[in-house]
Amino acid sequence: LSNRNLIINGAMQVAQRGTQTNQTTAYTACDRFQFAVVGAAVITSSQDTTVPSGQGFSNSLKLDVTTADSSLAASDFAFLRHKIEAQNLQHLNYGTSSAKSLTLSFWVRSSKTGTHIAELRHDDATYFNSQAYTISSADVWQKVTLTYDGYVTTAINNDNGAGINVNWWLAAGSDYSGGTLSSNTWQNTSANRAVGQVNVMDSTSNTFYITGVQLEVGEQATPFEH
Repeated sequence: LSNRNLIINGAMQVAQRGTQTNQTTAYTACDRFQFAVVGAAVITSSQDTTVPSGQGFSNSLKLDVTTADSSLAASDFAFLRHKIEAQNLQHLNYGTSSAKSLTLSFWVRSSKTGTHIAELRHDDATYFNSQAYTISSADVWQKVTLTYDGYVTTAINNDNGAGINVNWWLAAGSDYSGGTLSSNTWQNTSANRAVGQVNVMDSTSNTFYITGVQLEVGEQATPFEH
């Protein structure tokens, strides 16, 4: 069961940049995790020691809203993303009838309850696969597990560009949320990407923590690969 996790630094142990003020699209405090934003929202990102109890984690990535965007324009958005190099994904067999399913699991904690969207983006095809999860209790760690079908139409290029992006939506204007969510369906309509997403950026009281991120081949989540 070794070498399953396609995510690098999923336990947020490496934080070479230190605490960051993220007001444009840029990497956060924890290596490999990037904050992407359009609009007024500004966050402070930091490596934190708040973690789910008994799971073997020492660190999490904390996003703290420092400038709110409570009235989203149509084109505004905010999400956390992790890019996976295309040459590391050839074994997924995308673009063939044997394209493999992927299971994403992670621990999350937020002060903003409600519907959140976790999305895979096939970078070479510009197709998206979005699924909703619910944060039901504020400031409580919960584990989320989502399985995504493989994409049979277009292959992932064998190069060092981005092959798949994993996106955790935090805010979405109507350009990204005004359509219809078709869970676990690959599609290329921007308005369908983040339907129902709550606005985590709407108050400076809001925080978002994540750790234990794992993306692996198959339809079952296995224990985190420490």
